[in-house]
Amino acid sequence: MINPPDCSVVVITYNDAARLPRAVRSVLDQSLRNVEVIISDDASTDDTERVARELQREDPRVRYLRADVNSGGCGRPRNSGVAAARAPYVMFLDSDDRLTRHACKSMVLEIERTGADFVTGQISRLYEWSGRTQSYYPDLFARRRTVEGIAQEPELFLDSFSTNKLYPAELLRRLPFREDLYYEDHVFSAELYCAARRFAVVPWVVYLWHRAQEKDGARLSISLRVKELDNVRHRIRAARLSDDTLRAHGLAHLVPERHRRFLRQDLRVYLNPLPSRDLAWAEEFASLVRPYLAEIDPEVFTRIEPVARVCCGLILDGRTDELLVAARSLNGPQAAPRSAVRQGGRTYWGTVPDERMDITSLRMAELPYTASRLRHEAAFTGEGTRVTLTIRTYDPFGVLAANPGWSASLRMWDRQVPLAPRAQDDGSHLSEATVDLATFRHGPLGFGGHYDPQVGIVRADGRVTTDRLLVDPAAGPFTATVPGHRVTVRAEGHAAVLRVQWRRRGLLRPVPRLGRFARRVIRRVGRPEVKLRVYKGLIRIVPPRRDLALFESDVGAGYTGNPRYVYEELRRRRAPLDMVWSVARNRRNFPADAKVVRRMSWRHLWTMARAGYWVDSHGMPLGYPKPPRTRYLQTWHGQGIKSVGFNSPDLRADFPGPREQWRAAVARWDALVSPSAEFERVFLPSHGYEGPVLRYGSPRCDVLVHGDDGAVRRVRERLELPPGRRVLLYAPTYRDRARSSGRSVRADLTMMAEALADEWVVILRPHPVERYRVPQDLRHFVRPAGSYPEVNDLMLASDALLTDYSSLMCDYAITGRPMLFLIDDWDEYRRVERGVYHDLPSIAPGPCLTTTEELIGALRDLDGVAASFAARYIAFRRTWCADEKGHASAKVVDAFFGPAPAPAGGRARINGHARDDDRTRDDDRTRDGSRTGDGVRGRDGARRTVRLPLPAWSPIRLTPPWWSR
Repeated sequence: MINPPDCSVVVITYNDAARLPRAVRSVLDQSLRNVEVIISDDASTDDTERVARELQREDPRVRYLRADVNSGGCGRPRNSGVAAARAPYVMFLDSDDRLTRHACKSMVLEIERTGADFVTGQISRLYEWSGRTQSYYPDLFARRRTVEGIAQEPELFLDSFSTNKLYPAELLRRLPFREDLYYEDHVFSAELYCAARRFAVVPWVVYLWHRAQEKDGARLSISLRVKELDNVRHRIRAARLSDDTLRAHGLAHLVPERHRRFLRQDLRVYLNPLPSRDLAWAEEFASLVRPYLAEIDPEVFTRIEPVARVCCGLILDGRTDELLVAARSLNGPQAAPRSAVRQGGRTYWGTVPDERMDITSLRMAELPYTASRLRHEAAFTGEGTRVTLTIRTYDPFGVLAANPGWSASLRMWDRQVPLAPRAQDDGSHLSEATVDLATFRHGPLGFGGHYDPQVGIVRADGRVTTDRLLVDPAAGPFTATVPGHRVTVRAEGHAAVLRVQWRRRGLLRPVPRLGRFARRVIRRVGRPEVKLRVYKGLIRIVPPRRDLALFESDVGAGYTGNPRYVYEELRRRRAPLDMVWSVARNRRNFPADAKVVRRMSWRHLWTMARAGYWVDSHGMPLGYPKPPRTRYLQTWHGQGIKSVGFNSPDLRADFPGPREQWRAAVARWDALVSPSAEFERVFLPSHGYEGPVLRYGSPRCDVLVHGDDGAVRRVRERLELPPGRRVLLYAPTYRDRARSSGRSVRADLTMMAEALADEWVVILRPHPVERYRVPQDLRHFVRPAGSYPEVNDLMLASDALLTDYSSLMCDYAITGRPMLFLIDDWDEYRRVERGVYHDLPSIAPGPCLTTTEELIGALRDLDGVAASFAARYIAFRRTWCADEKGHASAKVVDAFFGPAPAPAGGRARINGHARDDDRTRDDDRTRDGSRTGDGVRGRDGARRTVRLPLPAWSPIRLTPPWWSR
């Protein structure tokens, strides 16, 4: 090598010939080409030397070092590699892992840009059996920054890896690794943090930590040999040496932070699998760990997860039997304790109040009934095809006692086996159930997969709470042979959850392969281009049915929005239309008698081709032309401040394909429902729409104008809202650059719960494209409502709205109730993210807040805050809600489908409310049967006659009205 390399990567290896080439090639394939690979072999006895020398012959950038005697650890091979490095910068790589392609280049650029003493980046576990990746403590690496010493961010003690960092070589030569210790990188990291004046953190993944499936007899890496008690001894020794290092460098005040790292990370490595260990192992483990735990300041224990703190308390007290019980609640189902006691508003694990056993923050004792927690421990035996379960149910929070008249059942697949629990002297309930696996039916093709049985407790009012069953981790599996299947009942995972595994056998064994083959054939036949070609042929030869209407809302996601209320108005009028809904696979809330067709199925395409009417709220499948004589009513799904159409992030880039596709989609619309003049001002030019506009308000908003006591009752019952609490609807919109990330939920819900849980309950309604799971410890305060089928119900049941930039604000203004806006990312959202048409802080009908503290303050003085925004609120409603009169559904149907016959007395019922039937005010008819009036407008919104271009056969032209008898 003529020129010195820019970066040396030391690859340490021992008896890993199979995986070494993968690691080395991840370095040779770096975007930074001027690298060298130093393979530091710790005296392997397998084919590693031969493989390494072949790699050396293939690429001159590879160098090979071999030790004469194995050191038993990682310190010596790393030190040897550093001594041989020729580059100014060094990284480390284990032979069973990989670097990401730009790791070296990005880290070298960062250290030179910042002048930092070293750079650290995100490390990600890669589970080889599934391909799934999981970032290690992603919050640590969430943002790119330079840290002025470890005291500024002691949380970074969690990052004690040596492999996800880039170092100056001269720094490493001053900080050698210990060679007498398994966890030498922990001590090295403590010394590194003490020596570094400043270091850089980058948010991208630089290191892939491979996790392979464990095989019997296979050699495990040091970090995975957690069953060996000597491994525990080395980790505790490394922890003590790290503490001593901090003290020696004058950083004794950071030792508690290093202790917190030990409790959160190091100790959990052994606590997680502890339930699968025998009592003797657990007792020796506790005896090894106890002295070190005794050295830790009690205040540090208060800053870790509650059940882990309980385990620490049990170790310190020498209660190993109870420790094994508690450790099963760390993972898996995170089971409830066997017993708990409440005193002074606090909840404690066990039977005696002890601050080390405080689990109040889990809020298990305050959950709504359907989320309440019981503990079910089971023993199982099998004979032939029958499995007998003996189930002991613990009720630590008095759920059963507080709900007399309950019943219980064992739930397996679609089977419910009644249980007859008997009260025991210790407060538990004992029951038995026998299930014959041979009686289960999974269809003619059988079943390959698993499910976890549950115990369901049904309250007198029909509400159900369920929990999985815990079994003895040491219990051997029971296997039964039933027709077409082999069934195994066993313990699963560290927590030992009861699992039933089904595998096809005999004639059914080829079914998965045949199924995969059939799916490939179906996918090939049903390719999008094939379906589109067939559809285009259909619309040329198949005449539309004048009495068939296809409805779709939210791309088939549910029975909601404007299409729902147009549909219900047509049903109320008994219109002679065959109305079909296009639905996605996870359809929700459709009436039992509604006709449905799965979206993008062949039947759906046939219905699209035949339907005389299309009604939807987002857009029928892009690229599918409308049949020549089909009428398309576009109702849209909201209005607001966000950029839309060709101004939205997906379309504002100057790429002709997507823009032309959307332009063609808009050209299919025959009429557009408009909720306001402001909507038309923004929406029409943003979409290039020039067709007829029906400005009568939004059909979906009629119910908000009139109210619906039934909706309030439904929400309170389904979401189990506690009486006497005010209801805050939290409905943030998604972020285009972070869809499905959960990052739209920007309020600190934990802080809100601590401050407001006695007065408020939050209904959380994320955007449909968002993914956010409410933690169990917040379920007492936050009710997840992402799957609730109708957002109107949630608005009517709430006392106030918290949102950011969601169009829901315009609908909610109809209610006249207070609104608050959490817009901590306003500048980013309007400039970089979505873009807006309005300056929200200057027009918002409520306070624009940037912190959760401000939000809490506003909610505590909500009446005063609302009063101060009264004038703004009136102006906001005038802009967005002036046309919401409560009869939009009827007027849109009148305008697009034709008017209903007037009943005797001149009064009609609109969504359950009477209205005058004098249509001459808004919907005068011309001599030739077309319609005029102030509800049908041109693009400029002027009051002028606009004739809807109707085909000659359209039922709307019939006289008398087409649905009259």
